[in-house]
Amino acid sequence: MEAVIATGGKQYRVAPGQLISVEKLPGEKGAAVEFRSILLVTRDGEVIAGEKALSRAKVSGEVVTQGRRRKVSVVKFKRRKNYRRHRSSPGGDDGPYHDDRGLGRDGSQEGRR
Repeated sequence: MEAVIATGGKQYRVAPGQLISVEKLPGEKGAAVEFRSILLVTRDGEVIAGEKALSRAKVSGEVVTQGRRRKVSVVKFKRRKNYRRHRSSPGGDDGPYHDDRGLGRDGSQEGRR
């Protein structure tokens, strides 16, 4: 079984037993999370889509870690024009989420900063 969910302005393909890293959501480490915005579900090769068919569907999981992503630095530069701009910000990040029912996306805790 697989599903496509929407959260944080992005869409994620999730499957049983996998982890997913998503944008910052309210909740502490170990808190249960429920995703109600489901766009598509595949079960035994059958594709289920549409608001009516998915009105009662949900994907649930729990918060495994919380933190911030690596800082993204943006530099704009034009030579001989004395034009230099520097901007940077680390994005908020919750994740990975581990799904109770096994709907989630690949993501590992190792190497996270």
